[in-house]
Amino acid sequence: MRRASIDSVSTSRNGPRTLAIDIGGTGLKASILNGTGRMLVERIRAATPDPCRPEILLRAIAHLTAPLPAFDRVSIGFPGVIRDGYVITAPHFGTKAWQGYPMEAAVSRRFGKPVRLLNDAEVQGLGVIAGRGLEVVLTLGTGVGSAVFSDGRLAPHLELAHHPIHKRKTYDDYIGNEARLALSAKKWNRRVLKTIDVVCSLLHYDVLHIGGGNAANIEVDLPDNVRIASNDAGITGGIRLWDEEVWPFVRVGRLHNDRSESAIRRVAPSFAAAGRAAMPLGPTEIPS
Repeated sequence: MRRASIDSVSTSRNGPRTLAIDIGGTGLKASILNGTGRMLVERIRAATPDPCRPEILLRAIAHLTAPLPAFDRVSIGFPGVIRDGYVITAPHFGTKAWQGYPMEAAVSRRFGKPVRLLNDAEVQGLGVIAGRGLEVVLTLGTGVGSAVFSDGRLAPHLELAHHPIHKRKTYDDYIGNEARLALSAKKWNRRVLKTIDVVCSLLHYDVLHIGGGNAANIEVDLPDNVRIASNDAGITGGIRLWDEEVWPFVRVGRLHNDRSESAIRRVAPSFAAAGRAAMPLGPTEIPS
């Protein structure tokens, strides 16, 4: 695989090129994909800015991707709830500054290219699922990401990360990176197994895919229907955002075509209210 600074391949070879960006709570990653989703250059990485307001993140993305070859379109995985190209929540960055932010349109203006935006765990899932039965994705990184697919179709977003799992602990609190660093490897791995049991009883999946950087720290035997996914899937899954069977709402979403400031102000409160209405009533308890 060539270095990112070399650009000797025609953008028309093997279909349009996609700049795929995986935004994480602590790291930004990017590469260029060919028309089949293969990375044409080595993945590049930089630390996620802190603080991370929208304009700061856009500058960081532009700086990170500047050495990459030319591209025709952009796919982004973002760690939060996404709807019609807008950020609804960004828990790792401070939701207030991000609520209702038109990320898809802002990146499109920045690069002058079409952009598609989805939750980061959902993008990773698109890179690993087989498309048969009920498949669930958990990503273990700064926090916990989740996605659900039925016969390859993405289900409505399920934000497990902020659902209570044990007493007052959320999934993020229970098996996120802070918990991993605070606990022994044995105890953290035991929590991962208990989390798998809870997700299985919640969804009765056929296959569970576990990805994210901390999947590499799993040291216990897993059930036969649980698989460790490549962390590169957070990038390579970006090619699927341009599959019209995966992206059926791209031409019909009113918000997708209305990027005015008044529209942003109008939708943000309604999205926030929808998020509050969807809050869980109580925890799914498991032993400590």
